[in-house]
Parts: sequence; C-alpha cells; structure tokens
Amino acid sequence: MEEKTYIFEGKTTNEAIEKGLKELKTTKNKVEIRVLEEEDKKTFFSILTPKIVKVEIKFKEGMKPKPKIAKEIGQVMQELETFVHDFVDKLPEKDLKYEIKKEDNLIKVDIKDERAAFLIGYRGETLNSLQNILSNIASNDKQEKVRVLLNISNYREKREKDLTNLSNRIAESVMKTKKSVTLEPMSAYDRKIVHSVLQNHEKVTTYSVGKEPYRKVVVSLK
Repeated sequence: MEEKTYIFEGKTTNEAIEKGLKELKTTKNKVEIRVLEEEDKKTFFSILTPKIVKVEIKFKEGMKPKPKIAKEIGQVMQELETFVHDFVDKLPEKDLKYEIKKEDNLIKVDIKDERAAFLIGYRGETLNSLQNILSNIASNDKQEKVRVLLNISNYREKREKDLTNLSNRIAESVMKTKKSVTLEPMSAYDRKIVHSVLQNHEKVTTYSVGKEPYRKVVVSLK
C-alpha cells in the first residue's frame, strides 16, 4: 500500500519543509521530500507577487509513527475497578463498600463505608493524594486526560457544606470590616467551592494567590 503524501507551503523551500516536519512531528531522515514548485530568482515583479513554494512529504517505508490508541472508557473503568478492589482488599477494615460510575466526562469513585474515614486525612490531603493516583491510572496512555473524583465517607458533601458556611461568614466579615481576608492554603477542589459560592455575591469578590500546595483564596470587597 502506497504511503500517504502531505503537501506543505511556504515562502521558501526551507520554510515549507520545516513547516511539514513540525506538523508531522518527524525528522528529515524519516521522510522523502519532493519540491513541487521551485523558488524563482528574486526579481522586481516577484517582490510584488511573492511565489508560494510547495513541497511534497511522505514517510519512508516503516518510518511512519504508529498513532497512540486511546483507551476506551470501559477499559479505564476496568483498570480503576482492579486498582480499587486490590487497594481496599489490603486494608485492615474488611469488606468496605465502594462504587465506580461514569457521569458525563467524570468518573466518580465512592468509598461509602464510615470505617474508611481514616483515608481522608487532614483537610482531605490523603483523599486528594489517592485521587491523583486514580487520575494517573485513568489517564495513562490516553490522548485526553480523564477526570476522576474520589469521595470517601461522604467527605465531599460535608466539606462543601462547611466551606459554603465559611465563605458566607467571611463575606460578612469583609463587608463589615472593609478589609480583605486571606484563607488558609486549600486544594484546588476546595478553592473552587469558595469561588463558586461567592462568584455572584453583590459586595465581595474572590481570587487566588500563591503557588501550590500553599495557594490560598482571598476574599475582598468589589
């Protein structure tokens, strides 16, 4: 089967070739190049109507890179199921119940048992670390990143409620004192909750400062 050819254009031969190599993500030694339209010598008229140079590029036999095949979502779910099952099975608390389900572009992993609360850690630090591991497993060999949300013992719901109450109290304080308030460092997930709670507030606004893992939310008057 004859290799597919690609046509690229440029103001010069080198420009057309470099453009082609960049788009094909390859190097000269892996392709065959043929100039379709040669450059003319510069004349007064060619300056007024610059010529476009075209080159034809095709991969040498056996040199074309094989495209990375994206995993099907079913395979991702199976890999997560295997990891979570093995992980839970090694915990001292036996027979912990969990659920893995897909909602739109998000995969939710929910360990429901209250006995698993020790996996949450301070302010959800352990939970978020486990979530990062699951995200890496899900996105490995994927063309696009797969989002995974881990919940343990209803921590996400409880944390959202606490942060909602905190955000509203801080907003009241900022309006009363006319001074900005900087919250303690939070995970990206927690910061998103605070921003969301106050995004439509009439009097205050929010923004983040600092670098991870010490990034904080600032609440200030508009």
